[in-house]
Amino acid sequence: MNLPNKLTLLRVILIPFFLFFMLMDVVPFSPVIALIIFIAASVTDALDGHIARSRGLVTTFGKFLDPLADKALVISALICFVQMGIVGAVPVIIIVFREFMVSGLRLVVAGEGVVVAAGIWGKLKTAFTMAAEVAIMLGLCFNFDGQAAEIAQIVYTILIWIAVALTVISGWVYLKGYWKYINTSK
Repeated sequence: MNLPNKLTLLRVILIPFFLFFMLMDVVPFSPVIALIIFIAASVTDALDGHIARSRGLVTTFGKFLDPLADKALVISALICFVQMGIVGAVPVIIIVFREFMVSGLRLVVAGEGVVVAAGIWGKLKTAFTMAAEVAIMLGLCFNFDGQAAEIAQIVYTILIWIAVALTVISGWVYLKGYWKYINTSK
């Protein structure tokens, strides 16, 4: 197993630890630990792809696991936010729907021998969503109250809806770009 694949696998392994510290307030500084784990996992996302492409280490395993690991990390954080009452279910449902749609699209076009590479909108969507999640977790570390908590909630909501907008745009770009493979009479 090469280094990029190990980094991707590390990201998957970090998710249960992230969830534990995010949802279990049994350890002092749990939100800080969850934030550190999430940032570490997010950094592996940037590193694994860069290393794989620059060193010619792209593998089928990496092509399979990397997007799955990204989705699992991002969606895990979003679902935690819903459980904690920080984010509403509707934006998370939209984001999850887009992920299912793009994954399904990848399966369909793979049958035609086409690989759906991550485009700029998909990368922007992932980067912004991860950054928004980091900002929300950073806010949780401060445990705001009163008016500061209300302002923080407004900021969190704005960040998530920007992520939703990027999610919808990137989903539309993928669908439009590969529509010819699903809009057939075969």
